[in-house]
Amino acid sequence: MRLRKIKGATDRINLSNYIVKDYKEYKGQFKTLFNNDNPIHVEIGMGKGNFIIGKALANPDINFIGIEKFDSVLVRAVEKVDELNLPNLKLIMMDAKELNEVFDKEIDTLYLNFSDPWPKKRHALRRLTSITFLKEYDNIFKNKKTIIQKTDNRKLFEYSLMSFVDYGYKIEEISLDLYKDEIADNIPTEYEIKYRDKGPIYMVKVSL
Repeated sequence: MRLRKIKGATDRINLSNYIVKDYKEYKGQFKTLFNNDNPIHVEIGMGKGNFIIGKALANPDINFIGIEKFDSVLVRAVEKVDELNLPNLKLIMMDAKELNEVFDKEIDTLYLNFSDPWPKKRHALRRLTSITFLKEYDNIFKNKKTIIQKTDNRKLFEYSLMSFVDYGYKIEEISLDLYKDEIADNIPTEYEIKYRDKGPIYMVKVSL
């Protein structure tokens, strides 16, 4: 699906106090942005921000960083968050491929919400739960590695479970239908709100 280009989106984004523009300069020192030593959680592909903003509101003692590569999507999150006071939230416009250029042994938890499933077999290594990315994540985690994934794509979910286990991750929590299981602290993404009645939402939390 092609994204609709929004005129002036990048300029609007760069005016926000939540945006980290020179993000590579903070590699290994992102705690200085928050002025504390609280855990740092990152969402890759934050979309319009409903999830990461909700997490930041609900958990003031955790620092959150939302990553999104499309300005036409990120600008919607900026419009929401600029009306709030959230000292524990920062946003970055970047591609997940840059992770190792940006973070170094400082992330506690990684969220992968409704990532591109890359359904064709020849594109499998582009999936954010492929061994290629799991190796990348090794360098950004501080100590214990924790990944939480949500998806409505069963094939991606099955692939991810095998990928996690083969890499050595242990499954801490799993749901084959997030809304039937009624997970109390679940914060939905915009995509999730739109499609949760069309089929099950899968969720897994793994650690290493």
